[in-house]
Amino acid sequence: MSNVAIVTDSNSGITQAGGKEMGIFVLPMPFMIDEETYFEDINLTQEEFYQKLASGANIATSQPSPESVMKLWDSVLAEYDELVHIPMSSGLSGSCQSAMILAEDYKGRVQVVNNQRISVTQRQSCLDAKLLASKGKSAKEIKEFLEADKFNSSIYIMLDTLYYLKKGGRITPAAAAIGTMLRLKPVLQIQGEKLDAFAKARTTNQGKSIMLNAIKADVEKRFGGMTQDKHIWLQIAHTANLEEAYAYRDEVLEHFPGYDVHIDALSLSVACHIGPGALALACCRKIAV
Repeated sequence: MSNVAIVTDSNSGITQAGGKEMGIFVLPMPFMIDEETYFEDINLTQEEFYQKLASGANIATSQPSPESVMKLWDSVLAEYDELVHIPMSSGLSGSCQSAMILAEDYKGRVQVVNNQRISVTQRQSCLDAKLLASKGKSAKEIKEFLEADKFNSSIYIMLDTLYYLKKGGRITPAAAAIGTMLRLKPVLQIQGEKLDAFAKARTTNQGKSIMLNAIKADVEKRFGGMTQDKHIWLQIAHTANLEEAYAYRDEVLEHFPGYDVHIDALSLSVACHIGPGALALACCRKIAV
């Protein structure tokens, strides 16, 4: 038997195929769409999701069932001694707390990480966990490391529309109407538990500059500045906005020359609340092992 397996959910942006290539097990997140259940990357693709979103379908996120979680864990533990489960941020879903409760029946073989990450930053946590496992760390040691490291990341998200925030009740219809009239593009941040307002932009270019300056400030003030060993991972995420994401990468690289910039789609669990056309910029501090 191998030692420690890494498990995450599809909010990490890791696809089923990508998980197999990376050696990471991925739990598909469920969605209720017009009262029918779909599972991300199983019977619901990114393209199908945005088509249903555009058609006005009633879309709601849901937690994975306890049965689906335990079925995956049991199959993994048939081959591995123990596993580390890295769900989306506890501040954005109850699935993390639910997993922690389920893990109590596994006598320490399942360690659930609550490091409050989502999308590309959650993906990086999975890669960090793989690295730690390769260095001989136990599941408990990996959990403790990742939770201690949780604030060494930032993600900023610029919205293209206020419609979905209004639809989800996250802003009032009046605020949405004023924002739309002024063509505001809000910039949100995830740093810690919740998705919070960060700034308001009047144009896409201004929003991209706000995010870039925010990341530069975080790198300088929180992560030790730009160093010769390039100790920061940079990531760009988007909602049905791949062309703009590639263009933004060129702009980011002007300020971070020589850095790797990973591009990925934002989690559909986030996308259903913010809609298409969003763009995000994130960074994670590289771990030292």
